[in-house]
Amino acid sequence: MTFTNQSGKSIACSLTIAGTDPSGGAGIQADLKTFQELKSYGMSVLTSVVAQNTTGVQGVHHLPVEMIEQQLESVLSDMPVHAFKTGMIANTDMMKVISKKISSLDVPYVMDPVMVATSGDPLISENARDFLRDNLLPLTALVTPNIPEAEFITGEKIETVDDMKQAAVQIVEQFNAGAALVKGGHMEGDAVDFLYDGSELHTFSAKRIDTTNTHGTGCTYSAAITAYLSHGAPLQQAVKQAKQFVTAAIQHSYKLGSGNGPTNHWATREEKVKQ
Repeated sequence: MTFTNQSGKSIACSLTIAGTDPSGGAGIQADLKTFQELKSYGMSVLTSVVAQNTTGVQGVHHLPVEMIEQQLESVLSDMPVHAFKTGMIANTDMMKVISKKISSLDVPYVMDPVMVATSGDPLISENARDFLRDNLLPLTALVTPNIPEAEFITGEKIETVDDMKQAAVQIVEQFNAGAALVKGGHMEGDAVDFLYDGSELHTFSAKRIDTTNTHGTGCTYSAAITAYLSHGAPLQQAVKQAKQFVTAAIQHSYKLGSGNGPTNHWATREEKVKQ
């Protein structure tokens, strides 16, 4: 199924399956902003309604599994999906329904293995972490863990750049992810990420930006990759462009709220205007 505008031009479509962030910096709100900026028509399936802001998580309400299934059916029975991502999936019941619905989709699946908020608040149960690793991970085209998430998936401590590289390889070869992007935001020095695509390791580096306004960076990064993939970009190119997008979003981030402020999803547009 194709989706066209009134002039007949086909339009890329991206779907996010994740939790909310009423402060707008992370979760489905960040995903949809990113899709919009990168000219991919955004759709969303909510898993959990989260009361959070820049200081942390104040409450979580998980949607009934039946409602998640109905949302998925509504979208997938009527709309084209050219790439999709998952973020916060809080428990195994949700994961079972989602894996059943997405397993037949022959389009790129980007997993942001959301486990803990930037503030340090846990977002999914320990049992759900195991199910995610063992059952959803093999369905992915790409998984995008930060270092703590990669440590959980591999069961290994990550303290060096070589550890990061090994983790990326291990996630693909041992845990059957399509590809793995291990992000170096928790390391010192330049912000360096390593992509293992099943055959080669690729390095993506950016100067580290001195800011605490990093709320939602993981959501934004994975959403940008998803958007570029929805346009048909090869994986390595999608990651490269998404890295540039999220770096600009951090560089021009907003000091909003009294905690970790949000990234600026309009940053690349503003940079083009200045040029």
